[in-house]
Order: sequence, then structure tokens, then C-alpha cells
Amino acid sequence: MFKKILIANRGEIACRVIKTAQKMGIQTVAVYSEADKDARHVELADEAVLLGSAPSRESYLVADKIIAAAKATGAEAIHPGYGFLSENEAFAKRCEDEGIAFIGPRHFSIAAMGDKIASKKLANEAKVNTIPGYNDAIDTPEQAVEIAKGIGYPVMIKASAGGGGKGLRVAFNDKEAFEGFSSCRNEARNSFGDDRVFIEKYVLEPRHIEIQVLGDSHGNVVYLNERECSIQRRHQKVIEEAPSPFISDATRQAMGEQAVALAKAVKYQSAGTVEFVVGKDQDFYFLEMNTRLQVEHPVTECITGLDLVEQMIRVAAGEKLSFSQADIKREGWAIECRINAEDPFRNFLPSTGRLVKYAPPAADLEQGTETLQGAAYADGRFGGVRVDTGVYEGGEIPMFYDSMIAKLIVHGRDRNDAIAKMRAALNAFVIRGISSNIPFQAALLAHPKFVSGQFNTGFIAEHYAKGFRAEDVPHDDPLFLVAIAAFVRRKARERAAGISGQLPGHEVAHKNELVVVQLGAEGQHVYHDVTLGEFDPASGRADVTVAGKTYAIQSHTQLGEVLMVGTVNGLAFSAQVERGSAKQPLSMRIAHNGTAIDALVLLPRAAELHKLMPYKAPPDLSKFLLSPMPGLLVDVAVSVGQKVLAGEKLAVIEAMKMENILVATQDGVVKEIRANKGESLSVDQAILSFE
Repeated sequence: MFKKILIANRGEIACRVIKTAQKMGIQTVAVYSEADKDARHVELADEAVLLGSAPSRESYLVADKIIAAAKATGAEAIHPGYGFLSENEAFAKRCEDEGIAFIGPRHFSIAAMGDKIASKKLANEAKVNTIPGYNDAIDTPEQAVEIAKGIGYPVMIKASAGGGGKGLRVAFNDKEAFEGFSSCRNEARNSFGDDRVFIEKYVLEPRHIEIQVLGDSHGNVVYLNERECSIQRRHQKVIEEAPSPFISDATRQAMGEQAVALAKAVKYQSAGTVEFVVGKDQDFYFLEMNTRLQVEHPVTECITGLDLVEQMIRVAAGEKLSFSQADIKREGWAIECRINAEDPFRNFLPSTGRLVKYAPPAADLEQGTETLQGAAYADGRFGGVRVDTGVYEGGEIPMFYDSMIAKLIVHGRDRNDAIAKMRAALNAFVIRGISSNIPFQAALLAHPKFVSGQFNTGFIAEHYAKGFRAEDVPHDDPLFLVAIAAFVRRKARERAAGISGQLPGHEVAHKNELVVVQLGAEGQHVYHDVTLGEFDPASGRADVTVAGKTYAIQSHTQLGEVLMVGTVNGLAFSAQVERGSAKQPLSMRIAHNGTAIDALVLLPRAAELHKLMPYKAPPDLSKFLLSPMPGLLVDVAVSVGQKVLAGEKLAVIEAMKMENILVATQDGVVKEIRANKGESLSVDQAILSFE
């Protein structure tokens, strides 16, 4: 076994690998860029080596510097994590040539699976299902019909040079194939000057399901069940789960055996993933193979009880797999939510900056310790909560890398248990200083189609076609948030009443009749009459009645703490409560199950007066171009006095490896440039103004 390994990565995956190495008694070397000098992975490792400046092309992607760091520290092996150099065949071969073990597959396996055309050819030879199609140019509509019948309907007729939806038709019968071919050919000729058309099988209601495989250097390969990864936004996975709520045991076995056959065909050693697209009738076809550890590997670890990082290390050290296919378990249900630094209410724009507060939910599962064998945990629950992260409170989310803050993983008895655990864990996840996608995750978990398991890769595009808005998160009991606001106010008054030295006759008095004003946009407030029962300091309980419904709330959470835990009518809950905002310092923000309300708690007379307050409209900012996110101003594409038209490019901001182009929303003339190229911008900072 290795005595020391180097982790050629950063963030949560670097921390994840370090934890398993420590468990195995292996020393670790971290590498870092200047932006990551205070990062958590640097602190956790036994040694750390500076690679270079912040951009990854000058640090984490420089193979020479990583090899030199391994040699200088005496590391015998390198774990690449995922991303960066993890699927770089040249880097894997370089490690082999330098006598350093690469904790991943051999370079020839990476090469074989890295080429889309070559990998499909290999898959065909290994008798793995690939999407049936006819890839040569088709000459006549009659020929198109014959080919379509041979493939089996429905089929997709596509222009070879197509794009943007042009030159694409789906045909469900001979007539549609005949007409669709002619239409596609004409569109392709007119749009692209190229009338070549080909046909392939159209997968109805496609799901993205992947099989985890594990191979050693002795020719053994096993599959570790599947992961359901269909909940995606712009081809980026958002929620992953294992097993899939969709496929049958027979389909699982068939997919697993084909994945093993492909892995054996490329002499695969290490952990890898074979990705399939699966149709509504459970017909499945090979997409690609990822020759590395996947982001979503923890859900597989939960249901199998195996530590995949440990297995990768053991395989790289030349060990045989210590188990066979028959030994692989499938215990319970696991779900992973990717917690990203992005603002879901602003079209998921990146959100970088300092983590003013960072308090993940209490974790009772650690990486690599999911040894289940069907046993319940000490408190009687099956499974638990796990948080994989590379950040800490007070740390920075830099603009140079991806937006992941943490991975939140839960393991439940069954799917409904896992969903309930995940919703509770999201409620207890406190992140402040930057925006996160937690409200979006909460909305997805509550969606009836997700809960029923009836979804495919088009789920987010279909249900959130116009983006994500606060009203897209329906709360199953919105008055509960109103009751919490009244309860917190009652608790605050109780504390105030206990302060000594109050002027006789003017002591703080309890009022049991209150009004909770739910603040709305443009002065559209909702007024809730609330009746409060007596507060019992010993039990922390008070009864709150709103609209005829009584909530018996009990909580010992101290005032001022963001996370409020307790029970309501005997059921446990977690909610987040904060006092004050920039717009309304006397208000309170209550967040639960992805829904947040801003509220004022007033005496009835004060509420009457509040209704008379005129609405003050915000200032008109239409004459300014504001930065929608924190980031680096890469380019200002206009100059003072220039006339711009709606849709014209104005500026480019770079954040989290993505370039964001800002365009004019209306015609105008540039009056002033207020930010310079190369400047770091904050949210809503003015870049330029118009006349």
C-alpha cells in the first residue's frame, strides 16, 4: 500500500480523498493555487504545495508542476479527483512513465473512451446497445421510409449540418417520415447550404441513468448498481439518486452486464461510469463512459456500503477486488443535492464572495463509513445525512472555479424516507453572504412529479421554462410561516418583560392579539390576525392561532440564532429566522421548505396605521447597466456617445469559468462608462449609464 499520495485537485473532492487516505493511514499532499491558499483541503492535508496563480490553466491544469510536486514530496501516487486532469490520457501516461501510480484507469482506457465515435464503435463490438441509426446521407424520401421502418418508430430525422432546431423532425409513422425527410432536406439546404440528412432512433421521454463499474488489474470487473441523474438543468446534474425509481431489476441487470462488458473490452482498472439514455419503455442505449470518479459517487457508497475512493486506491496499488458481483448490496435509498453558489431567482447567475455564515446540517454519515448490512443507526433511523464540502465559515468562494459549495447526501429506508430527510436537511442548511440554489432544490423535492418518480431529462425545462421564481415554491402550509413570526415575537417580548429595572407602570406588557403583516411586492401586503396563548419558558411552548388553525410551537432556540429547531403540533421542524433587512429593518424573514416570507409583527392599532402608509416606489435604474453578479469585467464593448440597439453586446463578465455577455435591453446612447476593464465587480454595481 502507498505511504503517501498527492491529490491533484481542490474543493470538496480533494477533502473527500484526504479523508479516506487518513482512514487508510496514508499521508496526503495537497496542491493549491494562490486563490486557494486558505482553502480547507490545504488545511486537511499533511503537506501542501503551491502550484501557481489563481487561473486553473496556471495551476491545477499544469501537469509539469503537479508531477514535480509529487517527486519533491515523495508521493508514490496521484489521485486526480474529477475535472481538471482526471480524464487526460497524456497526464495518466506521464504519471506511468515517471513511475508514479495514477489512481484511475490506464491511459489507453481513457483514450478508448474519450473519443465519441471510437467509443460507440467499441461499444458495438462489446455488444452494448447503441442508438440505432443510419449515418450515411439518404437520397430519397422512399429510402428514408425504409430506413425508418428498419430502425423502428419513432425516429429523428436530422440535417447533418443542423443546429438551432432547424433541419430536425420526429416521425412516428411512414407518412411523417416521408414528409419529414423532404422538409428537413429543404430546410437544411436553405439554412446551411448542405442538404445531407441522416436518421436515428428517437428516445421517448429520455432518462439519464448511469452504471457505476469497478475493475482491478487482475481482470475482475463488477457493477455497483445504477444512479438516476435525469434531473438536469442545461445538461448539468442537479439531483442524483440511487437506485432509480424507474427501471426494473431485469433492466438493471441487463444495463449492469453491458457496462461490465464494455469495461472489460477496454481493460478498465479503477472506478468508472457507463452512461445510458433510457426510454419510457426501458429501452436503453450507451451514451459515453466517464473514466473517473463521478461527482455523485456518494449515493452509490450509501446503498452499497463501499468506499469508492478506497477501492480506487487499492486497485491502483495492485490489489484484487475483495468482493464479487454477488456480494454487492442495495440497501435503502440515497439522494444527493448539489449545493451551488448561484442565485436561482436571478436565472442562476454565479454568486461569489465570503461565506458570512456557513452551517451545514448535522451529519451522522462520514465518507467511507456506510457499512450498513441492513442495520439501523443508534437512534433507530435507517441511514442518515452526509455533507461533502471544501469550504468553511468565513472562507471565500472564488470566481475562478466551479460553483459547488457542498454536496448534501441523505440515506433513507426507502425513497419517501430519503425525500423527507433531504427536505429536513435543506431546511437546516444555513448559508449567508452569497446566494445558493437551496430554494430551487427544495422546490424540486416538493414537486408532485418528482415525488412520484415521473420525470425525465426535460423535467426542469418543462416545469421551469420561464426561470425560477419565488411563487414556484408552493408551501404545503403557508400559515405555519406566519405562526413562526408571531411565536418569535412572543418569545422576544417574554425576554424583554424579564429585564429588571423597568419604570413602574411602563413595564413591557404581553399582548395576545397581534397582526402579522406579510410584506408583498409594490406594497401588496397581506394582514393576518393572530391570537397567542401563554408562553411557557420551561418548555419553550406557546400556542399560535391563525385563521382558525392552532399551531402548538415548542422551541428552545435562542433569539438571534438563524436556525430555529423545535416541534409544531408534536412534529419536528427546522426553519431559518432572521431579523431585519436593508429595506425594512423592523421586519423578520422566515424560511422553510424553500419558501421565504418577510413579515412585520404589529399590535392591531399599529397594523391599522401601517395600512395607511403610502407605497414608495424604488428608484428607476433603467438608465444603468448593472452587474447581475460578482465577477471580473473582461470587456466593455461600447464607448461614450455610442448609439446602441436592443440586443447589442455591452460588456462581458467572467465568473466561475463562465463568460456572461450583457446585452442592451432597449435602444439608447452611452452617457458614461463607470467601471474599467479588469475591475472586480460586485452585484448591482453600475458598469455604464445611458442618456
